[in-house]
Amino acid sequence: MNLELGGISMEVVRKNIKNIYITVYPPAGLVRVSAPQRMSQEAVRLFALSKLAWVKRQQKKMGEQGRESPCRYLDREGHYVWGQRFWLKVVEQNAAPGVQVQQDTLLLRVRPGADLKAREAVISGWYRKLLKAAVPPLIAAWEPRLSVTVKGFFVQQMKTLWGSCNLRARTIRLNTELAKRPRGCLEYIVLHEMTHLLEPRHNARFKALLDRCMPQWRQYRDLLNRLPLPHEHWEY
Repeated sequence: MNLELGGISMEVVRKNIKNIYITVYPPAGLVRVSAPQRMSQEAVRLFALSKLAWVKRQQKKMGEQGRESPCRYLDREGHYVWGQRFWLKVVEQNAAPGVQVQQDTLLLRVRPGADLKAREAVISGWYRKLLKAAVPPLIAAWEPRLSVTVKGFFVQQMKTLWGSCNLRARTIRLNTELAKRPRGCLEYIVLHEMTHLLEPRHNARFKALLDRCMPQWRQYRDLLNRLPLPHEHWEY
């Protein structure tokens, strides 16, 4: 069902949870209220009303955030790796496809006649490998400091989040787009999701834990919010 408050439509989703929370998803500012099964509709409405000003601020920020141009995977097209911009150079050859960084150039090797979809697949696979190699040392570094254990992590293209945490399985999931962002942003997201193993909600305790572990975490969060979002595949 939906709530209409202050000109904003909010989707209400009932879940098997103890506490109610609200989420604003980019790029369009979709609002979703996650509420316990037994909470009354009036209680849900009052909670959403109390968060209305915050929702409007989040939607305003998302409306001001830029979008990347659609990728065409052609020579001299700009691509980011760990926050640094590289110029694409496409080489067609009868050899295994791959990607290589050469100074300020991102060399994309593809089969002769490879179309946009094939080129995208090669680069996307390369980004996943970068992320899979970068994440384990970060998890290993933060586990003893947080006194938690991560049983596994997954890397994939995600439409709605930079990352997520599965409390029951003790696993975290990370968006492949993070390989394009500065490394500090990746560490912040890894820490963010690992902190959820201690505190599931984004409450004062959660923020205090982040403050203790990474005092500059808000800078990385704001940087992620300021950087252009991908033109495609980002619908939350």
